[in-house]
Amino acid sequence: MREHEERLEMEQTKLEKELAQLESQREETSTEEGYSWYFWSAVSLVIFFTIEMCRVDLADTEVRPVEDEDVFPESGSITPRTMVLDKDVLGNFCDKCTYTSAHNNWRVREFVEGFADDLLESLRSVCDRTDMEVGDFVGIGSMFESWRVCKPLMCDLLVPFSPPDPHSFQFHLWCCPSSDVPPDMQGCGKIKVTKENEEGCICGSANLGEDMLCLLHSRDDAVNVDCSPDELLCSRNTSFLSKDQVMKWFQISVTKAWGRISHKYDFEVTFRNLDAAGALKIRFPSGKVIVMNIIPVVQFEDTDAYFVSHFPSDCESAPDPYWALSFAIYERNLFKYFTKCLPQHSCHLHCLQIVTFLHRKQTGLTGKSAFTNYHFKTALLHLLLLSKSPSSWGFENIEHRLRDILVFMQRSLQEKRLHHVLIGNSKVPKEVWVPEIIQRAEPINLLRPLVLQTELYAATVKHFQEMLRNASVLLQEYTPHLPNGGLHHS
Repeated sequence: MREHEERLEMEQTKLEKELAQLESQREETSTEEGYSWYFWSAVSLVIFFTIEMCRVDLADTEVRPVEDEDVFPESGSITPRTMVLDKDVLGNFCDKCTYTSAHNNWRVREFVEGFADDLLESLRSVCDRTDMEVGDFVGIGSMFESWRVCKPLMCDLLVPFSPPDPHSFQFHLWCCPSSDVPPDMQGCGKIKVTKENEEGCICGSANLGEDMLCLLHSRDDAVNVDCSPDELLCSRNTSFLSKDQVMKWFQISVTKAWGRISHKYDFEVTFRNLDAAGALKIRFPSGKVIVMNIIPVVQFEDTDAYFVSHFPSDCESAPDPYWALSFAIYERNLFKYFTKCLPQHSCHLHCLQIVTFLHRKQTGLTGKSAFTNYHFKTALLHLLLLSKSPSSWGFENIEHRLRDILVFMQRSLQEKRLHHVLIGNSKVPKEVWVPEIIQRAEPINLLRPLVLQTELYAATVKHFQEMLRNASVLLQEYTPHLPNGGLHHS
């Protein structure tokens, strides 16, 4: 396998040299500057994707043992093994998260679920017969996976919707053999709105004339009225569902729905982000704030995968008409699977709480980077899938497992590669029931933007280095030492 990696590195180096030579020749041929720009752009694109496809061959060996040498060995740099981690400080942090936050988070979830039920019931009442049909919400993310730490308290809710009869959705995934989804839209798909005539009858879509009578329907039967593409929330001059149109429809519907029930509540509800369909902020008279992300989604066939209009953590989303496919329900099920396999007081969620806390605090200090909480969550799930000893995740090993996650993230940053944990991963247990088409798909690199954007890569490296350097201080500031050593797990 090492020889295979070296061969790929040699091929990549050779391709890069060839590209440099071609660029040099292009600069000497200024008379054809306009035409050659397109040509050399195409050459660069082909070479890049050749390299990417070669890397995919190493998908199963993305995670190497954490005992390997550290990356970024420059003088003065901080690595996960050289950073300061005090076991008592980690224990105090987990005590506060477990015994202080858990009960409060449970109360917030209970409130949010009750309010969301009421809001969506009101939303359904404002929809007319040509509107989309709204289903029941599904809770996802850190609050529902029991690892939320930072404030404000945030709940992510998926709200499925479907088109009015007799219309339905057809799906075009990026991994289908006949897919026309561009390579940079991996993990996405298009949703086509089609019309299905009941029992194959054409009386609702054809002009039969006054003297013609349908043998299936009498004149008194109501015939479904055709909906325009705008009413079906499609992109202009297409039959594909538009995220922008869905966002406008959903925001208007939520606003009307809240207007109908606001008299029942003594708090204020506002849109937190107009670029997200249902990013709501609830502010109580006491000043307490709860954030709700009510995300309109489309269920992919009869699976637990959903096409989402946006991810709450994303600064930018795919352009219309491409919808990202979320596997949040399967990820939540994967956590449940590990809960049954790991020791009773395992440290895996505590490790995730710590690294996401550090990431958030560092973001507040130095600004945004390419990393999101989802990347750290993905790293943890990869390590859990690779672990051959469930007992090693006992709480007494929290320092070692935390370093493992940070080493994994550092190596991923070095290689500019972090594969999605469910897509094309043969290590995912069958009990999680990931759809077969997703299991067979090629792995997707979540750090692909770092391959293309050197400035973003440099900022992310700096962010990670500073996060390691500041970890001890940030944890101590958040959790002052508890008397008698706190309530450490045993």
